[in-house]
Amino acid sequence: MNEVKKDKSVYRVQGFTCANCAGKFERNVKEISGVEDAKVNFGASKISVFGNASVEELEKAGSFENLKVTPDQSNQSSQNAVKEDKEEKVPFYKKYSTLLYSAAFLVFGYLSYFVNGEDNLLTTLLFLASMLVGGLSLFKIGFQNLLRLEFDMKTLMTVAVIGGAIIGEWGEVALVVILFAISEELERFSMDRARNSIRSLMNIAPKEALVRRNGQELMIHVDDIAVGDIMIVKPGQKIAMDGVVVSGHSSVNQAAITGESVPVERAIDDEVFAGTLNEEGLLEVEITKLVEDTTISKIIHLVEEAQGERAPSQAFVDKFAKYYTPIIMVIAALVAVIPPLLLDGSWGTWVYQGLAVLVVGCPCALVISTPISIVSAIGNAAKKGVLVKGGVYLEEIGSLKAIAFDKTGTLTKGVPAVTDYHMLNAQTDGKELLSIITALEYRSQHPLASAIMKKAEMERINYADVQVENFSSITGKGIKGIVNGVTYYIGSPKLFKELSSITFDKKFEEEVTVLQNEGKTAMIVGTEVEILAVIAVADEVRDSSKEVIQKLHKAGIKETIMLTGDNQGTANAIGNHVGVSNVQAELMPEDKLNFIKQLRAKYGKVAMVGDGVNDAPALAASTVGIAMGGAGTDTALETADVALMGDDLRKLPFTVKLSRKALNIIKANIAFAISIKFIALLLVIPGWLTLWIAILSDMGATLLVALNSMRLMRVKE
Repeated sequence: MNEVKKDKSVYRVQGFTCANCAGKFERNVKEISGVEDAKVNFGASKISVFGNASVEELEKAGSFENLKVTPDQSNQSSQNAVKEDKEEKVPFYKKYSTLLYSAAFLVFGYLSYFVNGEDNLLTTLLFLASMLVGGLSLFKIGFQNLLRLEFDMKTLMTVAVIGGAIIGEWGEVALVVILFAISEELERFSMDRARNSIRSLMNIAPKEALVRRNGQELMIHVDDIAVGDIMIVKPGQKIAMDGVVVSGHSSVNQAAITGESVPVERAIDDEVFAGTLNEEGLLEVEITKLVEDTTISKIIHLVEEAQGERAPSQAFVDKFAKYYTPIIMVIAALVAVIPPLLLDGSWGTWVYQGLAVLVVGCPCALVISTPISIVSAIGNAAKKGVLVKGGVYLEEIGSLKAIAFDKTGTLTKGVPAVTDYHMLNAQTDGKELLSIITALEYRSQHPLASAIMKKAEMERINYADVQVENFSSITGKGIKGIVNGVTYYIGSPKLFKELSSITFDKKFEEEVTVLQNEGKTAMIVGTEVEILAVIAVADEVRDSSKEVIQKLHKAGIKETIMLTGDNQGTANAIGNHVGVSNVQAELMPEDKLNFIKQLRAKYGKVAMVGDGVNDAPALAASTVGIAMGGAGTDTALETADVALMGDDLRKLPFTVKLSRKALNIIKANIAFAISIKFIALLLVIPGWLTLWIAILSDMGATLLVALNSMRLMRVKE
């Protein structure tokens, strides 16, 4: 199989009218000499071919639908394809001219029917003209299928139309043909609407950018921009390529990538993404990725791939439809033959009923029930900043019972910050002491030193001029140094307890214990003779974490678990604050993996939310791996099943809500499509089923299923 994948080629396909046609095209391509395997992505209108096949051979395989095939070299070419689509738009009357002519012949046919009667030659010819104009492509494919003994909905319709014509039901047959053509157009329209949710993403990034080369500013097509080029982005312009800001300061609206409409500040050394909007200042950006490697390109590619992944319900429908169509053929034959042979029924009446069974048996609504739902939901999620990597994961999220969270960088911000700074000596100047603390920590290698330096910068404390002498680190306890002739110590309570000249106040000890119980690291600041202050540092909990956990519990998630390598005290403090139902602390990576396995054994379906890098084994072991911070993080985009693009945990309840709604809609669609067929078939018993009732029930079911599926495009956060 690996050898086959080396020769994989991807092509865009124009002209798909239905999921059945896509399946037939896939089978035809597989029969081409030199093709090892082929996979059609109906949602994205693409086909992946493993092996060797020319465009001419592929178009010949799709000649039954007049499919147009073009190589899909990169996402940029897909953008061009969209552009071409827009340019090729034709007026309504030209696009649907065949349907309009067929309808005109049908109307004149019925006028002649009422004026001249049913058996009049003109009436028959008008109905025949309507059938031939509206159903020529249908008959062509239907006849080919009959010769090959391939039974799909067009085969059923062709047999029904021929049979209806033989028994003289010209008017009803012409009506059936035109209603079927309308049904196909509705199916195509609804699928195109769903696909457009991704096509709109394709047009987000500009096709050209202003680039400075050799001292000149030139407008260059994105395909010709190289890594290292300097791109100039003026206020109000969209950013065309991924890169790093080398000059300027602005706020950038990253909604296209992260789903967040609140602009973010961008300055020197900050990363910016293609497709985002520069709102205020002039930015100069050094290009870091080629156009096909930009974050928006990867998102589009991954979403298109996701739309092609068959969800469990779609696999069920495909399998069901495979056996369903031949069974309907058999039932129709029995309805037409058994009553006249065994019950002395009229051949004309029961052949007509049998033909109506064929029409009502068309599996249009059933086949389209899942793909439109999957495409609509995944497209909506992508626009809101949630990248779902396939229909299977979309369905899995909806049936989750437990969600495990990595602590650092997921429930917390992953960056230490000063949370408390208490002065114990009223005579000491707090700002002056903070400058001394920062000057000492600046010389330290301790991970928490950056938090203190950040606080000093925020409060504009000058520490660069503070002269520190005899600085030294006291391993495992803290640091010390001499400033203005005074020896200062910063460290743990243990360090100060060892200084015999200092007596610990009980109230002060209790204050330190409270800070530690809150999950903070408490550092004491003092001299050889007195304690001056206590400063606490912690990995801050995200503002959204508590709200997210509450929403998940309300949504019916039975257990939320926090996994961390921290000590039990710190873990409990953070776990209690955010409201998770279970806290697992002091875990090594392999412990996290084992715990996820235990959760799967208990609940069946479990999600793991992590940063996509550190928690790779646990993410892989979960039913659905959800990565934080997908934007710009290649590892998260590639390895996770779901990526929260804006590093925003608040997207998680929305994803669960969307998934459950998608699951419910898919189930409702399948149940409705099957039940409407069953009800229509029951009309055969009293002999009430007619051809036009049959086609209206089929068309109505298809339309309602499509409209129901497209509701997923409007699910809000």
